[in-house]
Amino acid sequence: MLQGKNTGKSKKTKKTGKTRALTLREKEIQEIKKKLIKQKEDLLTEAEDALNELPEQTVFPDLGDQASAETERSFMLRLRGRERRLLKKIDTAIDRIDHGTYGICEKCGHEIDIRRLKARPVTTLCIECKKEQEEEEKLMEG
Repeated sequence: MLQGKNTGKSKKTKKTGKTRALTLREKEIQEIKKKLIKQKEDLLTEAEDALNELPEQTVFPDLGDQASAETERSFMLRLRGRERRLLKKIDTAIDRIDHGTYGICEKCGHEIDIRRLKARPVTTLCIECKKEQEEEEKLMEG
């Protein structure tokens, strides 16, 4: 399993049911989980507030006002779409933490560096695989 410094916390193992100390990496992952939960709560609160602030009037006598209102509404809905996708990624990351698969690259199966996980907690690829993916995308575009 994962190795690291004893942190004083403990976790039951699946095989034996005995309690063992959490590794430093596992402790850091639990801290990431707390941050993900907080980020999810904040996004849900902001989304609720934003939906309550959408302009109710959709028809304006002036075409300029109408265009501005539609542009603003479209922008807000696009923003909500991005946040909805981020919420899905957050839920997936939390689920992976709960199932012990968080921090493992989906492509190569190696551990993702904890610094990368702290910087981008919803990532599913190690830095090497992400670079490779971006290079492939550039080749497809060009």
